[in-house]
Amino acid sequence: MLKGKRVLVLGLAKSGKAAVELLDHLHANITVNEFAPRDKIDCYDDYITRGIEMVVGGHPDELFERDFDFVVKNPGINYHKPFILRLKERGLPIYTEIELAFQVSKPQNYIAVTGTNGKTTTVTLIHEIFKNAKRHVCLAGNVGVPLSKLVLEHDLIHNAGYDIILEMSNFQLLDIDKFHPHISTIINLTPDHLDYMDSLEEYYASKTRVYMNQNQKDYYLENKDDSNIQSYLSQYPCYGQSISFSLDKEADCMIKNQAIYFQNHHIIDLDEIKIVGRHNIQNMMIAIMSAMLSGVNRDCVYETLFNFKGVEHRIEFVREFNGVQYYNDSKATNTDAAIIALKAFEKPVILLMGGHEKGLDLTEMSGYQECISHLICFGEAGQRFAEDMKCPQTYRVEHLKDAIMKARELAQTGDIVLLSPSTSSYDEFSGYEERGNVFKKIINEF
Repeated sequence: MLKGKRVLVLGLAKSGKAAVELLDHLHANITVNEFAPRDKIDCYDDYITRGIEMVVGGHPDELFERDFDFVVKNPGINYHKPFILRLKERGLPIYTEIELAFQVSKPQNYIAVTGTNGKTTTVTLIHEIFKNAKRHVCLAGNVGVPLSKLVLEHDLIHNAGYDIILEMSNFQLLDIDKFHPHISTIINLTPDHLDYMDSLEEYYASKTRVYMNQNQKDYYLENKDDSNIQSYLSQYPCYGQSISFSLDKEADCMIKNQAIYFQNHHIIDLDEIKIVGRHNIQNMMIAIMSAMLSGVNRDCVYETLFNFKGVEHRIEFVREFNGVQYYNDSKATNTDAAIIALKAFEKPVILLMGGHEKGLDLTEMSGYQECISHLICFGEAGQRFAEDMKCPQTYRVEHLKDAIMKARELAQTGDIVLLSPSTSSYDEFSGYEERGNVFKKIINEF
């Protein structure tokens, strides 16, 4: 299939390494170009032993004048880089590893999810439903598992009929060619990645590539509530069947009688849903539609939704203690994510906020004071956060543990305590995962 093809792999990381393994399995002639020096590349000697050419420590001009059949680019490499533009000017095909994996695999049921927020929760929920239905299902893409790795693990080169759930960033969508999902959706469109894209318009347009190869045998799940999506659908028409969802309007999947209905079938009552926030109802709607359009039994869909408690560290319910509910939103490392969390609750919360000082502007977030009953700021950024948020009931402590104990002291029956730090954790922890795990450990030891 690719035997003898000359392929340039730009950038390693997880996706590059997975592409190398797949290309090597298919007997391609591989050249790897990695900016890091040799002593920082753990697989260097192994690749050389296997006959893989390694060009490291930079991007030499002569490399980009050589003839390759195609290029596999790490999605994190900015496509405005001069060496990328040179390849494009020469007309060389440039793919991400998802496009590579798609082209070498047998037909599968691809479900592709993109959008600015909510992707991980949505694909995780879809994956859970398909697992509970005992389907052959894989979860890949922007969640951290390269599709190329799964192609080898499940021999998708020879095996067809798997359900492949893909979280796709706009970086991954920029370099698709033939990739063709059976079901696709754009959850929402809000400003992001303006450090990478030329403009907001270009960022939004890149998301529409998720449905560019669909036809009338395929499904596009359309968010009728998002005006940006509606605008871009008119500019970049989708040729798949449009199946709509809405929180407020008539749609194929909608809220009726305080329950979610899909094509007039009752799915689940709203008060049976464990995860909070209207945005998560939209995420559930996408999961319901993806599953039922793929033939999953409605009872299985209901059972999974009923038991789903969310993605770890993202508005994750920890426990109720003395009538107080505790939620872990450690993954909120920016103010946009924290605002989504605040808006998810129907009453003001005791907010734990702070961590590494990375100079975030709190102007917008300080406008959500009605969502905060008490603010407890901690960590390196705690003092500035306390000043800039301008909340009447504000407390300043040193560490996360101090913030938790202060919240326990303040909380009364019926209150909600929310850890939504709004910044990264590197002043005290190795990452948001450790921060969230410490939070949960302390709460569960009350």
